[in-house]
Amino acid sequence: MALFEENKKGFFGKLSQRIGDAIMGRPELDEDFMDELEEILITSDIGMDTTMKIMEKLRAYIKENKLGNPEDIKEALAKVIAELMDKGERNKLNSETPLVILMIGINGGGKTTSIAKIGHKLRSEGKTVLLGAADTFRAAAGEQLEIWGQRIGVNTIKHQEGADPSAVIYDAIQSAKAKKMDVLICDTAGRLQTKKNLMNELEKMNKIISREFPEAARETLLVLDATTGKNAVSQAKEFGEVADITGVVLTKLDGTARGGIAITIADEFDLPIKFIGVGEKMEDLKEFDPLEFAGGIFSE
Repeated sequence: MALFEENKKGFFGKLSQRIGDAIMGRPELDEDFMDELEEILITSDIGMDTTMKIMEKLRAYIKENKLGNPEDIKEALAKVIAELMDKGERNKLNSETPLVILMIGINGGGKTTSIAKIGHKLRSEGKTVLLGAADTFRAAAGEQLEIWGQRIGVNTIKHQEGADPSAVIYDAIQSAKAKKMDVLICDTAGRLQTKKNLMNELEKMNKIISREFPEAARETLLVLDATTGKNAVSQAKEFGEVADITGVVLTKLDGTARGGIAITIADEFDLPIKFIGVGEKMEDLKEFDPLEFAGGIFSE
């Protein structure tokens, strides 16, 4: 599981070690072990409801496959987690073009760098990309996005600070259409404390996209910081109330994160994880693979 090599000391290493310690010296699967496993999952940022679901499915799997060796629990648990997170084609970014991607999420969660990394990935696949700096309320957000755009070799449409975000979207769409761009990626304001304003803003943006670019496929990606743990769950809930989220980008899934939050978000909100950030480099934003993610927990 090369994808998670740099994370061995993070979520995967810690969870694997804790489960390994619980298995050590146990001749058989018993109720004490199952109780200990349940506690390990809950304290790995996997929510209570999701943990209960995992344990229920795990017990059924153990019974169906007549498992008795504690070592067998690793593969069984990986299969159960992968099944819970597998949303089929929804785990993949829409491959149709033209495509408009609205990026949402709180400031500081890695939204701007995720935009650059997705843009870089799409460019490496041969697609043409344009950025729209519609977070006009955060100081220097447009300039920051423009700098990232220059680094990956794409143009950015921006207005002055405090401008109407929807006006930026409008101009970005006109530019994308005129230049026949494959993908338009739009930054948006990350202000949950003014939820009603954010809702109105996103609604206005979506109306403009529908009116001016009806032929475009759509994605609305929520960027969440894995290191914030349960706060990421709260953000998924809050943003889910103001936007029709099509997928999640989980950032900073490195040595400091207890990545169980990815499992909770995929299960509790039925949201597909589309990308995970495992480092700082452009190439460190990876397409999410449920089997690889779950298998990475116990890979040697």
